[in-house]
Amino acid sequence: MTTDHVATDDSTTETTGPTEASAATGNASTKTARRRASRPTGPAAGTVAQAPTAVRVQAPEPARVRVSKPVVAPPRRAAHRGLVAAIGLGVLALLVAATGALVGVFGVQEHRADAAAARNQQFVDTATNTVVNMFSYDQNTIDDSVNRFVNGTSGPLRDMLSQNNNVDNLKAMFRDTQASSETVVTGAALERVDEIAKNASVIVSARTTVTDLDGVNKPSQPYRYRIIVHEDDNGHMTGYDLKYPDGGN
Repeated sequence: MTTDHVATDDSTTETTGPTEASAATGNASTKTARRRASRPTGPAAGTVAQAPTAVRVQAPEPARVRVSKPVVAPPRRAAHRGLVAAIGLGVLALLVAATGALVGVFGVQEHRADAAAARNQQFVDTATNTVVNMFSYDQNTIDDSVNRFVNGTSGPLRDMLSQNNNVDNLKAMFRDTQASSETVVTGAALERVDEIAKNASVIVSARTTVTDLDGVNKPSQPYRYRIIVHEDDNGHMTGYDLKYPDGGN
């Protein structure tokens, strides 16, 4: 491509010809053929390569687990062992003495209770024996039966039997019946005890059966008595008095 310029003032004709075009083309070719500079990997020439620096990586510390310690009581002061032992022995001695005293008290109380129960039972037994001896007899043993009954009495009852020859009259009456009699106690109960007079009141229930000489039993008859039993200074008990209780036979 050719471009021509003509200058009118200086009569100089500037012509851009093929030479300039060639130069431009050459420059373009030069620019096109230039390669990009490159260098090999590594340090530049003339430079001393440095040894790689070692980087120290610190390993992580293991996690510490805190284990709770058991609670321990603070140490105690040393006790006065001698004093403690003496006090312990003293307390033990007191306990033994108190236990012995309690056992003794309970033993005495139990003994007294047993003695009182035995005494009350003796009052009842004396009353029942008085009733049985008074109404039980046999034709062959009338004297012994009546004497046994009389010997077991005292006080007003004994005085009554001793008057007007009542003992002999009682024996004669039993003989006239031409029979035998048996009395069975069906019940007895202690009413009260008079510790001043040493008398006890006992209610006795009994049934008496009379048998004739032919061995025929008559209907049994029930009786109820209040027997007063007396205890003398020696502890001997006797039938003191005989009464019929209210409402009894």
